[in-house]
Amino acid sequence: MAPESPAPPPAPPRPPAAPARRLLPLVLPAIAVGVVCALILLGVSLLAEQLQDVLWKTLPDALGVGRFSSLWMIVMLTATGLAVGLVLRAVPGHGGPDPATTGLVDAPMRPGIVPGLLLVTTLALAGGVSLGPENPITAANIALAFWLGRRFAPGAPGELWVSLAAAGTVGALFGTPVAAALILSEALASQPGPGAFWDRLFAPLAAGTAGALTMSLLAHPSFDLSLPAYTGPHWGDLLSALLIASAGALLGLLAVYALPVAHRAFTALRHPVLALTLGGLALGLLGALGGHLTLFKGLDEVKVLAGDPDGWSAGEFAGMAVVKTAALVIAAACGFRGGRIFPAVFVGVSLGLCAHALVDAVPPSLGVSCAVLGVLLAVTRQGWVSLFTAAVMVGDASVLPLLCAATLPAWLLVTGRAQMQLDGDGKSLR
Repeated sequence: MAPESPAPPPAPPRPPAAPARRLLPLVLPAIAVGVVCALILLGVSLLAEQLQDVLWKTLPDALGVGRFSSLWMIVMLTATGLAVGLVLRAVPGHGGPDPATTGLVDAPMRPGIVPGLLLVTTLALAGGVSLGPENPITAANIALAFWLGRRFAPGAPGELWVSLAAAGTVGALFGTPVAAALILSEALASQPGPGAFWDRLFAPLAAGTAGALTMSLLAHPSFDLSLPAYTGPHWGDLLSALLIASAGALLGLLAVYALPVAHRAFTALRHPVLALTLGGLALGLLGALGGHLTLFKGLDEVKVLAGDPDGWSAGEFAGMAVVKTAALVIAAACGFRGGRIFPAVFVGVSLGLCAHALVDAVPPSLGVSCAVLGVLLAVTRQGWVSLFTAAVMVGDASVLPLLCAATLPAWLLVTGRAQMQLDGDGKSLR
């Protein structure tokens, strides 16, 4: 008689679902936090745009200087570094911790730091620094939400206000709550906590939806680059996707490993004002080398590139990708407050269009989406957000199977390696 097979191990217990009466009271606070987060982001963005017009249009026109001449880019970026350094030295809290040591979602800072942080963020965005608003705006919104939440609802856990503010800000940044849900999904998956997964995601998703709707109704953001429609998939596209995403991951890793080296060089100066001024000078020189499209956070600039995918040579696209990568590293290392997602997207778009220029058979949509995927995987180490961003840049669901395939070799290249974030000793996190 054959021996009986061993009984299968018992399934792990499922966390109990929260009753609706526990979730419903979270809806109004979540909506309020999401709306306020979007309004703060919108306010900073509009103020930076107005100041940018003054610095890059009104002022050079009045002085009779070319708006994006090499001289003006060098002068303006150097002046921006000096101004940011002087403000950081004067404001309470000096703009928070070293930005090279911070991620997208961190512990709440003191609310008194927020005004100075928002001011230097506005100056950097307007002055042409190659960083986005995501990190400092998220940090500011988390600080305010945590402070107000603890004052008016002291019984609620502090983690709730952090997740609501993070979701509301990310939803507003991308114009959709899906991005917020994906980021928090990765965070919640690695953190133990009571309740079923979707119960824990319920309130942040409401905040992300409120932030996204507020931004969409007031500003109509769009990430779609309006590239030529993708007609695939084809067998040859699979190899292209794997190679381009891997190349993007390698270029992103180059920035990751360059960050601690650049950070040590600027830290050795011992004076933040000097470090930021020299960092601004370096950014100005890079702008003069790569052209004005390599300045700023990069979201508007990628639309210029995508509007004419055959308007530059492969060498010019490659040059812009390398210059923007160097600008991202210097801006993050010398002390400017800002995020790395948007400039990394510019690097990916330039690299993808370079692939199309080198091999005409590579569709622009495929090249751009795969390169953006690879660069973001290396820079953010957020798999779902990288995949989502790469897909929405081309607005075509037919590239998703190839993007999922391209994720695999790119992730093998980046997993277990250093991250683009430093610890308190200036060493890369892993």
